[in-house]
Amino acid sequence: MIKVVLPTDFSENAFHAIAYALKLLHNHTCRFYLVHTYTPPIYRVDYTLGSPGQLGLPDVQRNSAEEALQDTIKAIRPLSNPAKHTFVSHAAFNTLAEEMDSISHKEGIDFIVMGTQGATGAMEILFGSNTVQVIQKSAVPVLVIPNDFEYEPPRNILFPTDYEVDYQKAHLDFLLKFSKLEHSKLHILHISSPEGLDEVQVNQKVGLEGKLLEHNHEFYDLPDQELIAAINAFQEKQSIELLVMVKNKHSFLERLFLEPVIKKIGLYSKVPFMILPYTS
Repeated sequence: MIKVVLPTDFSENAFHAIAYALKLLHNHTCRFYLVHTYTPPIYRVDYTLGSPGQLGLPDVQRNSAEEALQDTIKAIRPLSNPAKHTFVSHAAFNTLAEEMDSISHKEGIDFIVMGTQGATGAMEILFGSNTVQVIQKSAVPVLVIPNDFEYEPPRNILFPTDYEVDYQKAHLDFLLKFSKLEHSKLHILHISSPEGLDEVQVNQKVGLEGKLLEHNHEFYDLPDQELIAAINAFQEKQSIELLVMVKNKHSFLERLFLEPVIKKIGLYSKVPFMILPYTS
């Protein structure tokens, strides 16, 4: 069984991401956890002392959230596969990133699917501050769905890498299992530096090649250039339905969180974007 968390703030963006997940996993046995987190705009004394439930007080926000979650489940059932899909609703007084981390560990979650506006600009504008916080904290893969992306099976997955990643620590096994959902082809993109590969990179590339032997894949080496430009140029020649990157320290993806403005974002705002956590 595949276990997926679907965070929702009951917006159109969130519903769009949920619909993507249901279509992607239509023929697979899944348990979907619909999660909504809330924090009161003004902290009451019952929240500072403990949850209202613990004090025997009504928690109006929790009750309202649980009702909205049930309404969401009713709305998405026509999109689901009743023979394969089950739903669990979960409302919590917490930040979204903290609750995602908690439920992922407690329930053995495989990955998280959430929505984004898909606008260019600062990282928080591109993904939304909640999404950024979840990505930074999550110990499981996070799949972000642009709001204007019309569902297409991810039959072509672009995986840029610098070969400096220890693929044992990068949840690569998850990506390989994920690629089997739609018999996807993995496009491994590397930007060559004038110095070529060092010994560490050569060894990591050999290890990656070994892991991909039984999977449909192709390697590409492009001349030295900015990664975003390379991704955009690649996408003009090859249809891509999913971009995957590893969130390891000092990686390009990590720099995206630090740089105030993302220029020429292109592909990032056009197709779903999966972020693989890195175990240090």
